[in-house]
Parts: sequence; C-alpha cells; structure tokens
Amino acid sequence: MQVSPPSGGLELLGCEPVVPGPLVVLRCRGANLAALAAPSRRWKTPRLPTRTAGYGRGALVGLVGRHAEHEAVGQLLAGARAGRSAALVVRGEAGIGKTALLERVRDAAVSSGFRVEHAMGAESETQFAFSGLHQLCAPLLDRAGALPDPQRAALGVAFGLRAGTAADRFLVGLAVLNLLAEAAEEDPLLCLVDDAQWLDQASAQVLEFVARRVGAERLVLVFAVRDPDEGETLPFSGLPELRLARLGEADAEALLTATSRVPLDEVVRARIVAEARGNPLALLELPRNAQPAHLAGGFELPDGPDVPRRVEHSFQHRSGNLPAQTQLLLLVAASEPTGDAALLWRAAGQLGLHRDAAVPAEAAGLVEIGTRVRFRHPLVRSAVYQAANAPDRRRAHGALAEATDRQVDPDRRAWHRAQAVSGVDEEAAAALERSAGRAQARGGVAAAGAYLQHAAELTPEPPTRARRALEAAYAKHEAGASAVALELLSVAAAGPLDALQHARLQLLEAQVAFHLTHGSVVPGKLLDAAATLAPLDPALSRETYLHALDAATILGGPRRGLLEVAEAARGAPPPPGPPKPADLLLDGLVTAFTNGYGAGVPGLRRAVQAFRAQESTAEARAHDDSHRWLWLASRTAAGLFDDEMALLLARRNVAHAREAGALAALPGALVFLAASLVLTGETSQAVELTAEGEELTRATGAVPLRYAQLVLLAWRGDRARTEELCAASIEEAAGREHGTEVALAHYAMSVLSNGLGDHPVALDAAARACEAHELTHSNLALPELVEAAARSGRPDRAAPALEQLSARARASGTPWAVGMAARSRALTSTGAAAEQDYREAIESLRNCQMATHLARTHLVYGEWLRRGGRRQDARDQLRTAHEMLTGMGAEAFAARAARELRATGEHPRSRTEQSTDALTAQELHIARLVATGATSREVGEQLFLSPRTIEAHLRNIFRKLGITSRRQLRDLRLP
Repeated sequence: MQVSPPSGGLELLGCEPVVPGPLVVLRCRGANLAALAAPSRRWKTPRLPTRTAGYGRGALVGLVGRHAEHEAVGQLLAGARAGRSAALVVRGEAGIGKTALLERVRDAAVSSGFRVEHAMGAESETQFAFSGLHQLCAPLLDRAGALPDPQRAALGVAFGLRAGTAADRFLVGLAVLNLLAEAAEEDPLLCLVDDAQWLDQASAQVLEFVARRVGAERLVLVFAVRDPDEGETLPFSGLPELRLARLGEADAEALLTATSRVPLDEVVRARIVAEARGNPLALLELPRNAQPAHLAGGFELPDGPDVPRRVEHSFQHRSGNLPAQTQLLLLVAASEPTGDAALLWRAAGQLGLHRDAAVPAEAAGLVEIGTRVRFRHPLVRSAVYQAANAPDRRRAHGALAEATDRQVDPDRRAWHRAQAVSGVDEEAAAALERSAGRAQARGGVAAAGAYLQHAAELTPEPPTRARRALEAAYAKHEAGASAVALELLSVAAAGPLDALQHARLQLLEAQVAFHLTHGSVVPGKLLDAAATLAPLDPALSRETYLHALDAATILGGPRRGLLEVAEAARGAPPPPGPPKPADLLLDGLVTAFTNGYGAGVPGLRRAVQAFRAQESTAEARAHDDSHRWLWLASRTAAGLFDDEMALLLARRNVAHAREAGALAALPGALVFLAASLVLTGETSQAVELTAEGEELTRATGAVPLRYAQLVLLAWRGDRARTEELCAASIEEAAGREHGTEVALAHYAMSVLSNGLGDHPVALDAAARACEAHELTHSNLALPELVEAAARSGRPDRAAPALEQLSARARASGTPWAVGMAARSRALTSTGAAAEQDYREAIESLRNCQMATHLARTHLVYGEWLRRGGRRQDARDQLRTAHEMLTGMGAEAFAARAARELRATGEHPRSRTEQSTDALTAQELHIARLVATGATSREVGEQLFLSPRTIEAHLRNIFRKLGITSRRQLRDLRLP
C-alpha cells in the first residue's frame, strides 16, 4: 500500500492494512433543511459516542500489525496541532476496516484535545443537496456570524436557512473552509466523513474543494471511500490517499482467534482464513453465519473472489431467517438512512408492527435501536434492502412517507412517496418537481436533476412527462452529467413538445455536443436551434447565435465555419427591447466577419464601451446578465487593438468572478488577464495569476487551461516546455486546425522562435496562427509573421501580412495598432523611411500599455542601426531594450539584445537579484495584496483561502524578505 503526501508538506509513511475493531456504524441524520428553517423546531446533528478510556496514540499502536498506519495518523494529528492542516482519503473494499480506522482516529484525536465532527454518506441520500455537508457543519453554525456576509448568505441558502439566489458552490466551499477554520481557532478540529462515495454531489464537490485549500487552520479532514465498481468514477481522486489492503495470513489468524465465539480446529481455521481472503469483516462474519457442525470440522463455502458480496449474502441469510415482522421492520429501517428512531417507530405503527419485533434482529447482531438506529455495517443495510421484494419495499417507503411530516421535511416525504409508487402517479411526480425547485434554489442542481428525472418516470401524461424530462436534462447537464442529459433528451423528444420546448431541446443537444465532443457539427446545431428560437424567444435566439459564433471561433474547421456562421447570424431577430451589451457584441462580430474588419470596428467599439458602462453600476448588473460575456468582450477589445479596454474588462471579469464566488469561471478569467499582463510586461503579476488559476483548476477538478502558461513560456524563451505544451495542445485539438487552441499554440511558437532567432520556424508558426479567423490571435500573430519573414529574407511572405496589419491599424487607430504597423513597415523598409517608421513605432507604443512590444521595437531598431554601422545610436536602443526585456523576464529577446550590445563593444549589465526572487508566485501575490492595505481576511476572500493560512504565508514572506511587519512590506518596491 502507498500513501501519498498531503497538502501542507506533511510526509506520510508507506502503510500496511488496518485490523478493524467492532464495526458498529452510526448512520447520522442528513440535513433536514425545512426543519432548520422552521423556528419552532431545531434539529442538531448527533455525534458519534466518544470512547476516551485507554485511547489516544497508544490505542492506535495497540492494533495488530498496523504500525505504519499508526505513524501516519499520528503525524496528521501532530501536524494539525502544530498548525499544518491536511486531508487524507482512506480507500479500500467494503469490510476492509475503513470505519474502524476512522473510529480509532476519532478516539486518538479526542484524547489529545481535538474537537471531532462526523458525517456519513448514504446511498439513498444522494438526492438531498448539501445533506452530507450539513451533517458536518450543523454543530458549527453558531460560528457562522463570523463569516463575511456573502459567505454567510451562501451557506444559509445552501442549507435552506434563508431565501436568496443560489450561490456558486465554490463560494459555499469558501464559507465552509472559513467556518471550519473558525472552529479550529478554539481547538484543533478533525472532520471524519465515512462512506464518502455516497455523499450527495453538492456536498462532495464542496468538501473536495475544502480539502484542496486547507493550509494552516489546525484542521484534518479524513474521508473513507469504498472502492468503486467497474465503470464508476473515483471520488476524491488526487487527494493524499491511504489504501487499506487485505490482511496477511498471520494477522488474519490473529483476528480470527481474538473474535471467534467457539474454538476452531486447524483445518477449519485455515479454511476460514482462505475464504475470507484477508477481509476483516469476512473474518468476523463468515464463522458467525456457519453452522456449529461446520465449525467443528467441516466448514465449507463456495470459492469466489468477491468477498464483500459474500459477506453481504451472509447478512441476507441471517436476516432471512428472522420472523416476518422483524424482517419488515429491518426493511423499514434500511429504507430510511437518517437513523431517526422516532420516525422508524411511527412508520412501524403504520404497518402494525410492534417494538418487540426488533428483538430478534438485535439478538442476531444486525442492528441496534435506541435513540438512533445503528446497523452493524453498511453492508447490512444494503443486504436487507436488496433481499426484499418490490411490494415490500413499496410498503416500507409508503409507511415512511406517511410518517414523515409534510411541513417539516417535504422533500424526504416526496422521495419516499415516489419510491412507494407502482407504475405512474401524477401526485408523486408533482411533489418531486416541487422538491426539484427547492433544491435548485439552494444550488443543488444535481439533486434537482435527480428529482426531475424520477418525476418524469412517474408522470402519466406524455406532454408533462416530456416537459419534465427536458427540464431534468438541463439540470443534469448543468450538474456535469451530460451523458445522462442526452438520455433524458431522447425521452423528451418522444414528446409531444410545443415549439419552444422543441427549440430548447435542440439547443441543449448542441450544448451537450459541444461539451462532450467539441465536434465540427456543433456550430451548425447551435445555428439550427437559434433559427428555431427566433420567432419564439428572440432574446434566447440572439444569445444562441452568439454561442454559435463563439463555438465556430473556438473549433475552427471548414464545416459550418466562422464565416458561414456569421452569415447565418445576420438573420438573428432584433432585440426584444433596448439592445444590451451582448446584443451589440453579436451585431458587431457579425459585421466584422461578414463585411470585414474595418466595417466591424465601429460596432464592436460600441459593444465594448457598453460593457464598460453596464458593469459600472450595481443596479445595471442586477438587471442584465451581460457580465456572462465579459470574457468575450475583453477578447474582442484586444481584437480592436484597444489595450486599455481589454485590460479593464479582463480585470473586471476577474473581479466579478471573485465577487460572485464563481470558481468555475474564475480560472478562465485569470488566464486571459495573465496572458494580457505578459504583453504589458507585468510578468510577475502574470505568473501569480497563472499559478492561482492552475491551483483553482486543480481544486475544482476542471480541465487545465494552457493559454497563459503558453504565452508566459514563449516570451521567456523556454524552448522545451513551450514545445511540449504546444504539441499537447495541437494533439488534443486534432481536427480543429483553425480553432483558437491551435492558433494559440502556433502563436506561442512564433514568439518563442523569433526570440531565439529561429526565424524560418517562426514564419511557419505565425502563418498557421494567422489562418484562424479569431481577431485577437491574428492581431498578435501578424507582427510575428512580418518580423519572421523579413528576417528570413521572404518579402513575398511579409507583404500580404503587412498589408492586412496596416489596414487593421487604420481602422483601429489606437497607439498599439499604429505602433505595430509602423514597426512592421520598418522591418520591410530601408533607409530614411525605415528609420522614420521605427521612431513612429516607438512614439506610438509609448502611449499604450504593451511594454513588451515597445521593448522589442527598441531591439529591432537597435539591430537595424548596428547593421548600418551606427554603433553609438544602436547602443542606446539596445541598452534600453536589454534593460526592459530583462526586467520583464523575456529572456530570449533579452539575450538577443545582449548579443547585439556585445557586437557594438558594450557589455550588458547582468540582472541584480532582488529579495522578492525568493518568494513563490502565491507568496508574491499575497505580499502585493497585503502591501495595498488588505487584511488577511480580505486577502483570503480573494484567493479562496482561510485568514489563518494567509497569516502563515505572511510569516514565510517576512522571513524571506527579512522584515517583521506589514508596514515594512508596504515600503518595499514589489515587482
């Protein structure tokens, strides 16, 4: 078994499996959201009973053959006491001892002064959004008042404690992280989550995010996860793991000897050990299920590799021998995972069952019923439920539905009512649909999709069934289950659907296709949907046309290419009211792609100005969702050579994503801003934002975005890594030769190769980048093409690129555009004309923020002067270029300037190491924010970290910089 290192730098040792103790499981109650909202009733999550006598680290060491696990757990707890948070996933098959290990961890933690909170996933609870999260957090909600208002509101909406717009799930995650951090301020905190594979999706996503963001909160999170069945996804992947393997023969015999109720002869002992295959629960259960005669000398079981399933069958056999009323009572208990004994007895009363029906089940060691219902092991619950016939299951769920308060817990009642139905039932389906609405309002899109899917299955009338299937498909797609969404779309397509529903079905089919395949048919599908929507929902039609344009830009390719999509989008219906910024953007892009760049500039300029104005007031943002297109607006501004507007909108996009807690969108916003900052020469900030984007991408499990990293590496002259990332991007975008991903890769190669002086390679790469119709990348690639062609002695290749760039510069008229065109003319000119163009380029670029291009203009001007024999003039230009490029970290271009300087007889200055060079990208980012006067809490909110972790980073920053206070940090000149 292998244990990987958790976050925070804590090293764990390689481990052997854990021998479980008695496997008594407490199934904690899921979140009763309606009860929490009701002022007349307050429910508190039950906590596992604490056993302190004789426990602690010594108790862990006392387990048989598990020294490495003991050391690993001891290090986790010791690290948390010292302020190093960690997360650990304990994996293994059913019955291997995960729950037992969590119990021992809990006992050791309690004895050493930890506060311990517990949650448990339940297979039947997966439809209750945030139920698992609420189990963990409910005892801590008295500290919610210490959270910032947006986080407190997000948590309240998620738990059903207040009304409001559903928050981004990662804002809920930040709220949970800070809530746990607040609790850990008093005592170190251990959070245990058993059967985490059965958490509802919303809870799992939030807890996985929290586990990836812990730092210095004195917090340990441990998740026990059962091995998935074949074809199932692996939950909590990428977190540090401790895998529990099966017991060795000696340890298996020791456990069997310690727990056997009767003496066993050697033959029987060997047979049991062989049949159990090292599974501790099997060692406990297989002898218990055998007849005494077998134990005396003839123990036999069928061979088979699936030990947990055999153990489950043993539980089924044991429960199947109980009286009929006891079996029915067990089934009711297995059908309701909250462990609420009062609810069990109310449901039992509905079925005419008496309390003494529980006695045989308790005597058989299957269940304990006190104030809570505790099954011996999760396999007992599943064994009982799976062994029951369908009519009995429906009886059990029907009784539970009747016993559940419709005012306090309408969602659970609706769920049980639906399980009790045989065939179709409109009343049950309608109740599930109402539950879906409540789940959606809390941000539980996965739960909403599950409710709606079941509602569609129960719906008798075809039109209503089709409508619910369509809404379920939208919810499933939003929750990331796009394959399931396609299945539901086929149900909805059976109809009947009205015209608008049919158009929405077309639209979702296209969106799912884009998400799953990125195929060339996607723009056409979006166009078809947009055309169908035009007379039915003009606003949605226009948005769909904009989606189609964007998809065609991203995907490239000849089929339904960008120009064809733009031509079709000319037929978009007019806006239903005053045009919004997104409406202006659609019209401007259509004009630019169909009538040419120059014709499109006025409309596109109006569009980006409208985004700037719209985003300036909170009232406007509340009534217009155009901010969703901010990223495209900022990219369009770059396509207009409007550096000021591109940076403003890019920063606003990042700020909006941070404010909304939209971590799904934030990495993309950070990537574009970081790439833009590379061009302005603010490389340090670009590195910080790129690192933050990569970290958030890992934390959210999203697909990595290479844009900023590629641009950074290319401008730095890192040949190996740039070529590696470019090759990966092109390979992954196979079949999309003219898409933005491929264009970006070729642009990066052109910058890299021009910097290294490999101009023929740069020429080929820049030409390929210019084949994309997307404005921004072609604007960036055209100057690279002209320089590469001029330096390669290919005026025939330089001339058409220069003509296109000059035309765009005349239409744009910005200093950036005019400067790039002038520099490109100078590279293809001679004599006084060339010098005049170089000077014009420098003067223009000084008036914009594209400092990298200004530095490169000094470089090529200096090269031209040196080749003309004007060494002194050349030194001035080359010295300026070298200083600027070195300060920006553009190493390859700086090296070019250094070579040229040496050729003039001057030795360039080497870069002086700065104290901030010792800081990591994240530390530099934190230092920069703190230097502006931001508090640790404010910095934590921006970077989705806890204030305590920010303080820990600050201590490292102070140590590396040799300072002791925030005031001194503000006095430093940070790069």
